[in-house]
Amino acid sequence: MFFGGDYNPEQWPEEVQEADVALMREAGVTAVTVGVFAWSHLEPVEGRYEFGWLDRVLDRLHAGGVKVVLATPTASPPPWFTAAHPEALPVTADGVRLTHGSRDTYCVSAPAYREPARSIARELGRRYARHPALAMWHVHNEYGTDCRCDLTAEAFRGWLRERHGTLDALNEAWTTAFWSQRYTDWAQITPPRATQYLPNPAHVLDFRRFLSDEMLGAYREQRDLLRECNPDVPITTNFVQGGWVSVDHARWAESVDVVAVDHYPDSAGIGAEEETAFAGDLARGWGGGSWLLMETAPNVIYTRGRMHAKEPGRLTRHSLGYVARGSAGAMYFQWRQPRGGAELFHSALVPHAGPDSPVFREAVRLGRTLAALAPQLAGLAPPAAEVALTWDAPSWWALQGAGLPSDGIDYLAAVRQAHRALFRSGIMTDFAFPALDGDLSRYRMIVVPHLYLAPPEVAARLRDFVASGGHLVVGHLSGIADACARVGLGGYPAAFRDFLGVRVTEWHPVDPGVPIALDDGTAVSGWTERVETTGAEVVARYAEGVLAGEPAVTRNGTAWYVSAGLDDAGWQRLLRSVAAEAGVAPVLEDLPPQVEAVRRGALVFLLNHGVAEAVVPLPEPGTDAITGNPVGRSAIVEAGGFMVIRTGQAAPV
Repeated sequence: MFFGGDYNPEQWPEEVQEADVALMREAGVTAVTVGVFAWSHLEPVEGRYEFGWLDRVLDRLHAGGVKVVLATPTASPPPWFTAAHPEALPVTADGVRLTHGSRDTYCVSAPAYREPARSIARELGRRYARHPALAMWHVHNEYGTDCRCDLTAEAFRGWLRERHGTLDALNEAWTTAFWSQRYTDWAQITPPRATQYLPNPAHVLDFRRFLSDEMLGAYREQRDLLRECNPDVPITTNFVQGGWVSVDHARWAESVDVVAVDHYPDSAGIGAEEETAFAGDLARGWGGGSWLLMETAPNVIYTRGRMHAKEPGRLTRHSLGYVARGSAGAMYFQWRQPRGGAELFHSALVPHAGPDSPVFREAVRLGRTLAALAPQLAGLAPPAAEVALTWDAPSWWALQGAGLPSDGIDYLAAVRQAHRALFRSGIMTDFAFPALDGDLSRYRMIVVPHLYLAPPEVAARLRDFVASGGHLVVGHLSGIADACARVGLGGYPAAFRDFLGVRVTEWHPVDPGVPIALDDGTAVSGWTERVETTGAEVVARYAEGVLAGEPAVTRNGTAWYVSAGLDDAGWQRLLRSVAAEAGVAPVLEDLPPQVEAVRRGALVFLLNHGVAEAVVPLPEPGTDAITGNPVGRSAIVEAGGFMVIRTGQAAPV
């Protein structure tokens, strides 16, 4: 069980470092990440390495019983790099070359960056690959930096040659006949840069795919060097989520030994708990069941515009929420809050107030809880769900493009809304990746929100799922285009029309502030469509507006189509109904409001996010996994508290 966080000893004198190890032992910390932003301390001058201080840090942590996740520091090049290699600094889409002063000031395609990055990784591997404190390698930090310079252009052209083969094929894929964009020489192609009007969406989409592959190549270079030094030490990098991140994590997952995820909820209300569940389920999908929470904020939620201090117990509930969903522990950014620097007020386990603080006291209690759970979690199968949501990063990127029918289209919001409906219904949810995974048969029900790109193989997998009796709920803006963002003809959603039994002839985006009613009472906003049925039966119709009387929600056997922007209550009613028909039950029936239940093998995690004590009915007696006390046919969970119950329903495997 990993429990700890990012540790930056280079920011502190050795007497503070000594105190840190004592505090880590008090809190039950098992591992810390070291060296993420330490390049200027490890290599103060190009080619001159200083490892003495890091030797002492690792030896001290090892003596204190704390394992180390040792990072390569390549996300934050030092000042000498800027001075020596100005051509390796990133260029924006507007043509502005950035300068040193923050982290991530590098171009991942620049040879002048890649070689020093390999060098520092090689030196760290040679020196520490067999250090007794080393538990894992952490390559780089939060890959995602974008660059549009000429070096990137050269690499992009090479990637395009491999993907498309010929210019004729590229011109066909990008529909360059539109606006006279036909290319006659590879040298004419650049990264998407600031232009007069709308860029070519296929060009932009391929560039983001390229960035994902280019960064993956940089990761693999360091990974392979470290693996040569000691093949027994697992290697990872931390995945970060966000619309700005051009990384297809589902495709990256096979290149890491452990899927490690950074997650920072941004809602002060119950949305933070819903986001925690969403992130944990998505990470479990990337990891094939198991994963590791590498970073989260222990005592602060970063909302839009302010920092919200977590209420007592929230650090624990969030951490257990991740663990319940398959994480091999809970790690935080960061261990000790810095006295200066750009993130001097970033959340930490040891804040400016010191260990005599609410967050550190709660961390100590959490450390004891995780220590009690660790042996019980060993050998348990990760959570398994009968319902899955689809996830596709290229569809997200495509729906961020310009020239779409509405500026209110939001891929992430659509997927989160569907997940939220299942979360509020108490239904465990997996994530499926139909662009990669041909076997969807393990699920009874799949929900497809905004799966905009649907090449033939994706359509075939979903068609086969329906043909085998699976229940499929497809939302609007799904099945619209192929992998090159070319729209399928004959009516939307071209890729799915045959098994949905519908044909959409017009999109009618509407004002999100003016809801429209369906005839079953559901409120919709933002999006409506003119739907023709070609075999499907109508479940709900538009009750007002220009589409009054027209189909809004349909079903064709076990395939459902939702043409409208349902509100949260509408999505929850629909998905609960389909789940019941598919034979999918919630983790626990009759769960009180604000209480979350997650089953991981024989353990059921109960997290009370409410302000009142909750009585949770149980299907059978069990045992409190923390205290060992027996639990009857109901559990009393205190306000803001938790309980983990060992049951006899699922045995260790």
